[in-house]
Amino acid sequence: MSTKATVKEYMTREVQTVSPTDTVADVAQRIAESDGHNGFPVCDGRKAEGFVTARDILLADDDASIETVMATDLVVAHPEMDVNDAARVILRSGIQKLPVVDDAGNLVGIISNTDVIRSQIERATPEKVGKLMRTLEQIHGITVHQERRTVALSDLIPTQARVYADELDGRRYELERGLAEPLVVIDNNGTLLLADGHHRVLAADRIGIEEMDAYVIVVDDPIELGMQRTAEKEGLNSISDIDIVDYARHPLVETTRRLQ
Repeated sequence: MSTKATVKEYMTREVQTVSPTDTVADVAQRIAESDGHNGFPVCDGRKAEGFVTARDILLADDDASIETVMATDLVVAHPEMDVNDAARVILRSGIQKLPVVDDAGNLVGIISNTDVIRSQIERATPEKVGKLMRTLEQIHGITVHQERRTVALSDLIPTQARVYADELDGRRYELERGLAEPLVVIDNNGTLLLADGHHRVLAADRIGIEEMDAYVIVVDDPIELGMQRTAEKEGLNSISDIDIVDYARHPLVETTRRLQ
């Protein structure tokens, strides 16, 4: 697996743009009607000419053209740029979204600070998956391989009997912003055991998400796994069997508070 993640892997390709000849009133309405946008790249055709934000148009005349108020000293990324370098640019420039342009100066995408955070989360997950794969192989003397799939939450068998209510809000926040790392699932002859991501799954179920991205560890020669026996013993047949503990705080919260 390559250790270098590039901007093109995480950028949004379908980018909403405005024209240099659009008026301030036009763009103000676009911002007001959009879902969380506070600015847009300004393009003449496909060519990136500038960027305009809500702050740029705040005190401008409604009839003024965008080309008179937009920022033209563009900070941009290239599709082949290392995502870590894009992160540094975003951090040092204080911007939230970085237009991505090709060698010809054409806008091909946009990468945000949220995309950068997601890239770091997803790069950390394979290490966790690799460790679990090695553990399974060593303990059971089997071979496994990894796949990336979308899994239905209704097909998952949990291996953890309880989750903490106070952590579900945090997981919901991550899910709504695309920041949640993929699940880790073990496929043992078609039985899908949820190895990591119980809080994420319960939070997703609460907001009506039915499928999630997952790293799936496939057991090449199916055997009876200890975690599968434990799940059966505890009556864990679906995610609805997971208890939500709302009378105690997550141990990490308690530890953090004691250390403050």
